[in-house]
Amino acid sequence: RRRDPLSQCRGRARISCHALGQSRLQDSVANPGTLLFRLEGRADRVGAAHEDVLTRRGHIRISVHRADEGLYLWRIEKAADMVPRRADPMPLPMITVGRNDAVLFMNQAARDLIGERARTLDRICPRLPIRSGLVNDVATRDGVYGCLAVELDGVAGRREIFLIPGIAATERQPDGWAFFDEMPVPLLKLSAEGIVQLSNRPARDLLGADLCHGRPLGEMLEGLGRPIRDWIGDAAAGRGTVHSEFLRVRRDDAETFVQVTLNRAREEGETILIAVMNDATELKSLEAQFVQSQKMQAIGQLASGVAHDFNNLLTAITGHCDLLLLRHDQHDSDFSDLQQINQNANRAAVLVNQLLAYSRKQTLTPEIMDLRDTLADLTHLLNRLVGERIDLSLSHDPELWSIRADRRQFEQVLMNLVVNARDAMPDGGEVRVRTENLVLDSPMIRDRATVSPGRYVKVSVE
Repeated sequence: RRRDPLSQCRGRARISCHALGQSRLQDSVANPGTLLFRLEGRADRVGAAHEDVLTRRGHIRISVHRADEGLYLWRIEKAADMVPRRADPMPLPMITVGRNDAVLFMNQAARDLIGERARTLDRICPRLPIRSGLVNDVATRDGVYGCLAVELDGVAGRREIFLIPGIAATERQPDGWAFFDEMPVPLLKLSAEGIVQLSNRPARDLLGADLCHGRPLGEMLEGLGRPIRDWIGDAAAGRGTVHSEFLRVRRDDAETFVQVTLNRAREEGETILIAVMNDATELKSLEAQFVQSQKMQAIGQLASGVAHDFNNLLTAITGHCDLLLLRHDQHDSDFSDLQQINQNANRAAVLVNQLLAYSRKQTLTPEIMDLRDTLADLTHLLNRLVGERIDLSLSHDPELWSIRADRRQFEQVLMNLVVNARDAMPDGGEVRVRTENLVLDSPMIRDRATVSPGRYVKVSVE
């Protein structure tokens, strides 16, 4: 079977590309064939791929773009030639150092400060070791200048060094922490035992304390679930994975929550901790609202289950009541009592329907109704609710308009208003229910509610 000449060319191009790439990378990358096949497979799926590789000569980026079926465009860039893809998220000069003081990474701010991509740490700091928290001499592009250096322990033996330039010799403090109070982020410098050695103004404002020096962190924060001293000890010793914790500030004037992140550092050969704090009060408030919504959802589910069980009982009550009504004549002395039992059982069924509506198991059913008829049916129950010491009177507009509403919801709201009026008159009195037509020419605003202009029926309970 004859093969397509173009496919043969593409196949030879792929083989020659792999051979050329392996020969170019053989002296810099271990097992370059696996790397090339991995990038090519990724490009087949998404169209392009790249990887940053640490070689003996520094960082390089290998990129591949799928040009056509079986055709690929490869590009090898040195780290110094790469165009930045986005703004540097770390404005401070930051250097990642590995074992033997090899510089593994420099962000753009560090490269601008030094003037090049340094390979070893002694190119940046002629006088080693780095003194964390002190002013160190740094070889910049303009000469040797003093920079504050903060060294943090990373993973796998790596260290991250932050440089803060622009500190003159006259500004150097004996402890080297003069910049601390000027930082806009709440910061605490802690000993390995959790004693506050230094704090800046934002941290003191967040903790509500005028003086933090010499105080244990556990005296100012709580809510961890275990002794804060143990948490600090784990962070100082590097045990386990120490992540951010949300703690409550012990202050009486306001309820405040903070998110605390502990970072290890070295100062004069001893381990210290830098606590970075963020105000998490609003976050905890949203969390409390979410928990409350979950509780309300659980109550709705419980109400739904209770409503179904209660509805079964009401079905038996109303059924037997209907049988008793069939056996009694309207002139029977027990007939009115049986009617009241039947009506109240039906109203209990209404409450069940409202519980189901609350738990989102049943939708409301608005209907066109005349309030005069609705109130007439409800009068007997309202008289029972207000009691003997309160008189109930109804007053209707003779040309009252019909309304569209859910009957059961309206009856429940009216009963609640009448009960509130009754409770406001412990010595007795009169409750008047009035209905009248109302036309709004402009929006009516009452507290947080706004009623649009239009035709309405007004119900007043006085």
